[in-house]
Amino acid sequence: MRYSSSAHTRFYHRYHVVWATKYRYKVLHGAMRERTRQIIIQTCEELGVHIVKGVLARDHVHMFLSIPPKLSLSDVMQRIKGRSSRRIQMEFPDLRKRYWGRRFWARGYFSTTSRNVTDDVIRQYLELHSSK
Repeated sequence: MRYSSSAHTRFYHRYHVVWATKYRYKVLHGAMRERTRQIIIQTCEELGVHIVKGVLARDHVHMFLSIPPKLSLSDVMQRIKGRSSRRIQMEFPDLRKRYWGRRFWARGYFSTTSRNVTDDVIRQYLELHSSK
């Protein structure tokens, strides 16, 4: 196990999070998929969140994150989902008209810590999931 550190803290906070597009529409492909990936990576970098592993499916996102203790998981998810939803809808305006109104992502998300299962099990799951 490898601990992360900040100025006064050593920590090991790993979260497996999953969230989906509204109505599970399969719209994460092509240019939208790449732009979504860029926005999520940029947001995590700005927050100081390390992406251990991430997978974008056509209708949902799996991420294995290391989050510093000064941030709550709910704040991180609010920032990732809110920023990506707003930017995607601004950059792909026909999506908003065709599918749904103001929300790109479904409400809520699933999360678990890596203590419930080992890190290797989560990584293997994500590797298998990304090959589909």
